[in-house]
Amino acid sequence: MERRLIGLARLADGLRLSWDDGLEARIGFRDLRLECPCAHCVSEVTGRRLLDPATVPEDLGLQDMKPVGNYAYRCLFSDGHDSGIYPLELLRALSEESARGVQARR
Repeated sequence: MERRLIGLARLADGLRLSWDDGLEARIGFRDLRLECPCAHCVSEVTGRRLLDPATVPEDLGLQDMKPVGNYAYRCLFSDGHDSGIYPLELLRALSEESARGVQARR
């Protein structure tokens, strides 16, 4: 069953995502940037990640975030990167990963 994103809030250092099944997650801006699925960050041929994490600032910010249709969001980061489109499926997977990390730390 496809889950619906029912809440999206921009925090000082990340996003808070709320899903229709009750899942609440926080994803840091840097973590979001490191998961960028665009062709500059991931090889279209091999699927290998091209983005070097060392080039992404620890204090990365999010300048803008706009919906792309009803299926994704485009982010403009403070490092100037804006070519990644984040499908809701990816945001859901990152939310689940974030929630597992929070539970593991408890």
